[in-house]
Amino acid sequence: MRPRLKILLAAIVTSLMAALAAVSMPQPAAAAALTEVTGFGTNPSNLRMYVYVPDNLAPRPGLLVAVHYCTGTGPAFYSGSQFASLADRYGYIVIYPSVTRSSQCFDVASPQALTRGGGSDPVGIKSMIDYVRARYPVDPDRIVATGVSSGAMMTNVLLGLYPDVFSAGSAFAGVPFGCFATTNGSEWNSDCANGLVTKTPQQWGDLVRNAYPGYTGRRPRMQTWHGTNDEILRYPNFGEQIDQWTNVHGLTQTPSSTVTQGGNTRTRYGGTGDTAPVEAISMNGVSHNLPVDAAAAVHFLGLDTTTPSPSSPAPSSPAPSSPAPSSPAPSSPAPAGGCRVGYAVNSWSTGFTASVTVTNTGTTTVNGWTLRFTLPTGQTVTNAWNAVVSPSSGAVGAANVSYNGTIGAGGSQTFGFQATHTGSAAKPTAFTLNGANCAVV
Repeated sequence: MRPRLKILLAAIVTSLMAALAAVSMPQPAAAAALTEVTGFGTNPSNLRMYVYVPDNLAPRPGLLVAVHYCTGTGPAFYSGSQFASLADRYGYIVIYPSVTRSSQCFDVASPQALTRGGGSDPVGIKSMIDYVRARYPVDPDRIVATGVSSGAMMTNVLLGLYPDVFSAGSAFAGVPFGCFATTNGSEWNSDCANGLVTKTPQQWGDLVRNAYPGYTGRRPRMQTWHGTNDEILRYPNFGEQIDQWTNVHGLTQTPSSTVTQGGNTRTRYGGTGDTAPVEAISMNGVSHNLPVDAAAAVHFLGLDTTTPSPSSPAPSSPAPSSPAPSSPAPSSPAPAGGCRVGYAVNSWSTGFTASVTVTNTGTTTVNGWTLRFTLPTGQTVTNAWNAVVSPSSGAVGAANVSYNGTIGAGGSQTFGFQATHTGSAAKPTAFTLNGANCAVV
């Protein structure tokens, strides 16, 4: 392997492991475990397959393909991310593909990998999906993918090659489908990595459409996350992904909504709600070592429910823009019957991100909500998404923004925030929703 490639790969894994290895999360149920599967089907590039099936499997479970970063493995991504612990909560199945080539990067560059049924890693991953579907009653409308770095690139590739299989994807620090293409056998495309490969939205969209000629069915929804200071896969790749997937969905590149909280700016295209065809989160000042908000990804992917989701085609044109309010909407009375809060933390030496899921366990709809809780001493919120959090420390309130103010009976909303700490990322001990005490899970 060339020295430059080794250096780049080492930089990727070093930065990502720093963020992923420090995740604090509930342990999987004792009887559930990551299991390796052999002989799962056609596997031209000798991938290894690992699968996690939770004990509380949903009647019609969703299926998540979770794709690791360069020099990583399926088991490392399993233990260093929250996707399995969230599967325990929501009952979906997780496949963790694992590369065996020396770089441990996924092939997103070869002509074989960028052709439907052409060979290499995508064919092996498709075989893994078929294996699971043959053995479990998987909801075909909730087969989704996510990944980090090399895994984010593969997420783009899988959605481009198999739009008839995947309903959505969430890519953390990736590049567009086809951007990394090479013809000389190299796994690394420096021009793409450095943000020098630019195309019109039509050209990017054509790359995806040409991967499956003649296909006219639904296209997967796409969520993409990128740090503005990404030093490995430069920030221009974020905009090129937006151009590609908005064009694939027949949308303009003008956002239907834009919400900025702290250093994060979330834009949605073709809709303003949680199921917009394209959602993009720009993380100001963040490097390739970006925090992976698994709960937010799971929410976008439609996995945070045990109820099968009906398939619906993406709109052919953008919905009208709906600007965010300058202040939180007024809260309704407390939910009749109570509430429940899930609070998941991803921590490192001086900071953490928290993903908070608020569930209305009552019998009446909540229209406008504020969740109140006290942050432990030394914790200070620096930015938030899907909620307005104020003040930044001590007893805080998280109030809904324009697009998520309603929580129906039995429904949930998820928000998150990033914070610094002076030694502890401990969780709050109590929460109230519009004045009602909530159970904590």
